[in-house]
Amino acid sequence: MTVEERLRTLYQLQQVNSKIDSLRTLAGELPQEVKDMADEVEGLKTRLANIENDIKECETQISDHRVRTENANASISRYKEQQNNVRNNREFDNLNKEIEYQELEIEASQRKIKHYNAELEQRLQDKAATTKTIEERTVDLNQKRSELDQILAETKAETEALVLKSGELEKKIDERLLSAFKRIRKNAHNGLAVVKIERDSCGGCHAKIPAQRQLDIRTRKKIIVCEFCGRILVDPEM
Repeated sequence: MTVEERLRTLYQLQQVNSKIDSLRTLAGELPQEVKDMADEVEGLKTRLANIENDIKECETQISDHRVRTENANASISRYKEQQNNVRNNREFDNLNKEIEYQELEIEASQRKIKHYNAELEQRLQDKAATTKTIEERTVDLNQKRSELDQILAETKAETEALVLKSGELEKKIDERLLSAFKRIRKNAHNGLAVVKIERDSCGGCHAKIPAQRQLDIRTRKKIIVCEFCGRILVDPEM
């Protein structure tokens, strides 16, 4: 390929890629919004799972302390019956201590039951609120996904055709030049790696181009880049 043919191919590739960029821009911030909302919903689901585990733990603790209370009451009844058959004061006092200990156990379990009941009520409220939030966020997410899918469907055929065209053009360009083109394009905020001269200035950064340099660009004998932004320059007629 001559230098002019390489420049023309690069410019065509730039035009195709710019069109692809414009089609993808139609989706705007939707892809990122959809991702952020999906991440939020997943985070809420994880939180809900943790709340449900807390609820199970509270219910288990309440059940355990109720069993302890029942066992302590049974022990107290048994010790009181035994007091009726003691042979001396020492045995009676020992049984009294056991009864007092079991009564303390009951008091402790009652406090625990009260604590876990309050915790359970709070976690149930948290579960209801989180479930409602998940439902609301899921509705919003589905709506955003629907909007994005519609935009992508409308532009899918054209985008695929342009991507195919871009691939065909890339095959015509040598690897070193193509690599430079992609590097410039990646670093350019608007994705422009090849620009025309516009009003004696670079079409990318708008820096003034000397007359002699413009003449060199018009001859299309070598690839010339902007001294300020590094973009590849072509004459307006191309």
